[in-house]
Amino acid sequence: MIPVEKAQEMVLAGMRPVATEVVALPQAAGRILAEDLAARVSHPPVAVSAMDGYAVRTDDLSLIPTRLHVIGQSAAGAPFAAPLAPGQAVRIFTGAAIPTGADGVIMQENTSRDGHEVTIREGIAAGKFIRAPGLDFKTGDVLLTAGTVMGGRAVGLAAAMNIPSLAVRRRPRIAILSTGDEIVMPGDPLGPAQIVGSNGPGLSAFVTAMGGEPVHLGIARDTRASLDAMIASAAGCDLLVTTGGASVGDYDLVQDALSEAGLSLGFYTVAMRPGKPMMFGDLNGVPVLGLPGNPVSAMVGAVVFLEPAIRALLGLPPGAEPISARLGRDLAANDARQDYLRASLERGVDGQITATPFSLQDSAVLSGLARADALLIRPPFAPAAMAGETVRIIPLPATT
Repeated sequence: MIPVEKAQEMVLAGMRPVATEVVALPQAAGRILAEDLAARVSHPPVAVSAMDGYAVRTDDLSLIPTRLHVIGQSAAGAPFAAPLAPGQAVRIFTGAAIPTGADGVIMQENTSRDGHEVTIREGIAAGKFIRAPGLDFKTGDVLLTAGTVMGGRAVGLAAAMNIPSLAVRRRPRIAILSTGDEIVMPGDPLGPAQIVGSNGPGLSAFVTAMGGEPVHLGIARDTRASLDAMIASAAGCDLLVTTGGASVGDYDLVQDALSEAGLSLGFYTVAMRPGKPMMFGDLNGVPVLGLPGNPVSAMVGAVVFLEPAIRALLGLPPGAEPISARLGRDLAANDARQDYLRASLERGVDGQITATPFSLQDSAVLSGLARADALLIRPPFAPAAMAGETVRIIPLPATT
């Protein structure tokens, strides 16, 4: 067995960022920006009003109140073309261009209108309620950098930068191969001693949530012919993920099939619980991550290994480090394997997070993993811990 940290290093070392592709801005949501983006325009492009009111020359406001002659209006997209002369004002709306000669905006609340005359009841300093050209950003400013996840705010900013299309990382194609004669797909008839396979659907959803494109190869039966055919179909993918068949039983044929297909084995078995029978290697240029067949072990392995692998394929750093929390109940000393306990989280009135491991930690309890808020990490040979001590946790978003 190798330590978890060493196994993670080996997995990350085997990943290479995928190529880029250009997509239209409306299709960029959730994608990973592949290059820095510089603004093609300034925002705002001209001086504009920050208020509804009247554009004025502040030199005309030496005596308050004062009356000015209204010579027109400026609306967003419909500017007033003529310059202001002394004693004149222009009705203006938020976002509208400031007329030539004006150097301030009076809020309409501080005015009263009578036909073409407006009475100004409050003076202002030059520049008041005017947004200068390029106040937000100027042409050429780099505002979005490579590696940015294009959420709604980033897409909106790119639109304001006048960028109609952009280069993003291609979605990594992750082949998912389940194995075992005992596994059937949800909805299929169940034979004697067969179980419904959750790894394929669960890992496909996980891959999608991480920004990848799952390629569910199906369920390989415990025969070399079935395994060989499905392994061959993973060619061209960016990562092959197998579940099951990675231990040492007589019917666990995956390693043999992969080895004969050209697998260069990196590691086999990791000092962790759940998920000891973990495998990683390279199959003719395609990284292979072998997860256990047990659904809880497979999903914990996905959090620990598959998520950082997909992030590496997308050109992103491994992800957030585990965070600290307060232990919610006493724990016994740990053995030689790093433990990942399924736990609930609760934030106290002091703002601190308390992580309480479930009493039932059997790796067969998939419902416990589904309702867990976090994985609580117990390092190898960790001594007994008392409630209230500080522990490390990996939060589990609802999307994982």
